[in-house]
Amino acid sequence: MSNPFNKFSRKLTQDPSQPSSLAMLHGAGLKEEDFGKGQIGIVSSGFEGNPCNMHLNDLARLVKQGVEEAELVGWIFNTIGVSDAMSMGTTGMRFSLPSRDIIADSIETVASAQWYDGILPIMGCDKNMPGAVMAMCRLNRPSLMIYGGTIHSGTYNGRKINILSTLEAYGEKLSGRLTEEEFRGIMINACPGAGSCGGMYTANTMASAIEALGLSLPYSSSYPATSQEKKEECLRAGRAIHRLLELDLKPSDIVTEKSFENAITLVMALGGSTNVVLHLLAIAKAIGIRLHLSDFQRISDRTPLVADLKPSGKYLMEDVHHAGGIPGIMRALLEAGYLHGDTLTVTGRTLAENLAEAPPLQEGQRILAPFDKPLKASGHLQVLYGNIASQGAVAKITGKEGELFEGPARPFDSEFDAIKAIEDNLIKPGDVIVIRYEGPKGGPGMPEMLKVTAAVMGAGLGNSVAVITDGRFSGGTHGFVIGHITPEAFEGGTIALLKDGDVIRIDARKKTIDVLLSQDELERRKPMWIQPSMKYTQGVLYKYALTVSTASEGCVTDGHPARHPR
Repeated sequence: MSNPFNKFSRKLTQDPSQPSSLAMLHGAGLKEEDFGKGQIGIVSSGFEGNPCNMHLNDLARLVKQGVEEAELVGWIFNTIGVSDAMSMGTTGMRFSLPSRDIIADSIETVASAQWYDGILPIMGCDKNMPGAVMAMCRLNRPSLMIYGGTIHSGTYNGRKINILSTLEAYGEKLSGRLTEEEFRGIMINACPGAGSCGGMYTANTMASAIEALGLSLPYSSSYPATSQEKKEECLRAGRAIHRLLELDLKPSDIVTEKSFENAITLVMALGGSTNVVLHLLAIAKAIGIRLHLSDFQRISDRTPLVADLKPSGKYLMEDVHHAGGIPGIMRALLEAGYLHGDTLTVTGRTLAENLAEAPPLQEGQRILAPFDKPLKASGHLQVLYGNIASQGAVAKITGKEGELFEGPARPFDSEFDAIKAIEDNLIKPGDVIVIRYEGPKGGPGMPEMLKVTAAVMGAGLGNSVAVITDGRFSGGTHGFVIGHITPEAFEGGTIALLKDGDVIRIDARKKTIDVLLSQDELERRKPMWIQPSMKYTQGVLYKYALTVSTASEGCVTDGHPARHPR
């Protein structure tokens, strides 16, 4: 009973009153000598329908090989995935954020029912990763996440392109600045093979944050999907999980308040996705640590934006890999005093010990600006409050857009209405596009608005309009954009009361977002608002709308309050 490797699986393999379990395991291929080994659930979100996930089942087989070489039993199982880039701009995007919680639930279900001793998720797309980490935290068994890796850039007409190029090309085509042939050429060449979207969009942002949390092996977030290094990482995962079992090192031993500060600091330095706010709040809830919007603002205020990465910058994650990877960037941040080096990681060593073995970034690299000459003196993510967002909103302000915007509201009750207005050239410079009833309950599912913002950029309006929504923005979004507005329109938030022409002021310096109306006028409008009917009355989106919390609370569906900090 002292064997540290089969702490959970012994319930099935060492209990003579479980003959059906033993028979099933024999039927699945185990021998008598295997029954004393630890059993590892190797969970893949692989599916053939998109580049982010299409290679993950192959990587899972390499992980299984590494697990077996470490004298453990590896069992591959699958969870779902949703391709954000494919569902973007359609009602399919409503299923993206809910998929995160379904993924967490499904991993927790299989690992618990099958009594796995450890978990090795191999994840590719945006919601796969936080979903897997939420499950790891709930289960609290030795585990680590493997990122499927970033895609390589495409090329067209001699320039690098990526998935965001296609959406911005759509806006350029609408404005007449791009021919149909050029538009098709960009579409055909943007995604040259397997891997997640290549900029510091949500997938690469979350992979980087999870590495900083200590829950993946060094370099996992920056090895490209098709690289030999990624394959070797999958093989090494077997030895790594063996070590975690030996030490009985669990997520609750690794993830602390300092770990979250490291993850948020890295994201601010990299210029990462606004979606990280939702996902880190949800992960914190799963591990039982209090995290609040104010923590993101506090860390943003003290962290400079130094990485020149897309969508607002120049470089892609493949460039980060060649320059020294995310550990190279974290080493620079640690040496500059921005990270806690004493946090534990899945290697069994501290972050500082891991980074001591990471070579510094290549001399002459241009991805990371000097800390005394940053791209922006503070972080790009700003938490705004005001009469439009009394419970908070999240803005992505890199400094290139300016820090103050004031203009007339152009309200739309759906993303699709806003897109049509852009297509019909109804949006003018100075406008504030308001997209409402797209929140977690109203969407439902809080869809991303990359098609809107990319069309704005492509139409040449990126520097002259603002977009605000109770929905989300993709990690590929840039421009003067504010999302996660809470309370959402479906719950009667002020965003539901806005009328065409109402003047909206967004001040990133004061961190405010207000409609310039008196409180008396807002109170006068409230009784005239009628809550719309739910868009779905059965199925997964109906259940999601009934159970989901607000964006300021991470859009979680388990309803369990976070414990006080340890």
